[in-house]
Amino acid sequence: MDADRRIAAVEEVPEDSTLLVTLRPVDADAVDDGDGDVGEAEDGTPEAEAILTRAAGDVRAFRNYCQHWTDVRLDKDDGAFVRNGEVFCQKHGATFEADGGYCNFGPCEGAVLESVDVSVDGDAVYLADDAYEFVRLGHSNRDGDAGDSRIDFTGN
Repeated sequence: MDADRRIAAVEEVPEDSTLLVTLRPVDADAVDDGDGDVGEAEDGTPEAEAILTRAAGDVRAFRNYCQHWTDVRLDKDDGAFVRNGEVFCQKHGATFEADGGYCNFGPCEGAVLESVDVSVDGDAVYLADDAYEFVRLGHSNRDGDAGDSRIDFTGN
């Protein structure tokens, strides 16, 4: 596999949380500025975030925004909450199946997280989605506190 497309070791992808990564869309017009996971590099090139999680031992990746309010990020750079194979949106309590991104509970029930193709080769996870280039582990560069504009379901 191409070393430039290596994201992380499989063991770095948690089963009870997510690993946040920054990607660069090959087509800058393919990302929506309204998505909470979109930022930009120093040169103004758009960046997007993806979350990696393990479901039943398989690594899956999804863009890092909720389908209910797309300005809400699932992982705010401290890992999204994952339990019993479900990724939780902590803003309003929606749950997404970690193996396919399907929302099975909450205001966006029936929606599906936008997937990002990854593959596992040996002990490493690689970006397999030709629509993106891997940039780095961690969050994209965003203005201020983007993606946190709503009150969460816990009242905070």
